[in-house]
Amino acid sequence: MSDTKFKVVITGATGGIGQEIVKLLAPKASHIVLIGLFEAELNSLKTTLNLENAHVVGGNINEPSIRQKVKALCESLGGVNLLINNAGINDFDLYENQDEETIQRIIEVNLLAPMLLTHALIPLLKNEPKSQVINTGSIFGYIGYPGFTAYCVSKFGLRGFTQALKRELGDTKVSIRYFAPRATQTKFNNDKIVLMNTELGNAMDAPEVVAEAFMKFLGKSTSEKKLGLKESFFVFMNKLFPEIPEKSIIKQLPIIKKYLSK
Repeated sequence: MSDTKFKVVITGATGGIGQEIVKLLAPKASHIVLIGLFEAELNSLKTTLNLENAHVVGGNINEPSIRQKVKALCESLGGVNLLINNAGINDFDLYENQDEETIQRIIEVNLLAPMLLTHALIPLLKNEPKSQVINTGSIFGYIGYPGFTAYCVSKFGLRGFTQALKRELGDTKVSIRYFAPRATQTKFNNDKIVLMNTELGNAMDAPEVVAEAFMKFLGKSTSEKKLGLKESFFVFMNKLFPEIPEKSIIKQLPIIKKYLSK
């Protein structure tokens, strides 16, 4: 797709990572559809970045009417060849202390919404000479971690969805890919998470760094990208010898629970 203009749909466009991706991607796009809960915030981003090729859709992707609005807009603009499922939410807490509504919303936003939007746009993606779906996951899509149980489940699920659909569409020109940042310095990670990561020595990337890594991934053909050498090694160990990282994580529990208790 290097010699073809991107026709983009991106969710979570006003988030920390989303905004930085939009900045870098918009100049390479014939049009870019920005999706988020609040239309006013999307229009503000469009104005701030002076995006003449941007179009906004505000609303909840889990609502059929919003998905149909996105699809109809893409059809009117001439299609879509890059869908970025980037929206996500988190809640740093012990699983037993989370209310059912919070757990359900994490699954709906992080897993169900990208599944449904991808489902709606597959016909348009298949109409393109070459197209791709990039699901923004997380290192926690490979490693279960205390305080993030529901979030980990959603990202494990998103990675499974990516793999299954990639294989299902293996005889088409649509590629399905998984991009996994580590902890990032955005509002997504509250002060407790930042303090915990600092005490544990966990690295946190600036959103600009994540966006630059995303753009490099966009230009390659690999199906997955994990950020961070230490984190990638931890994923490798968790896959082959899960008892080793498990012991390490359990040793961290006193520190993790210290920040959960505040």
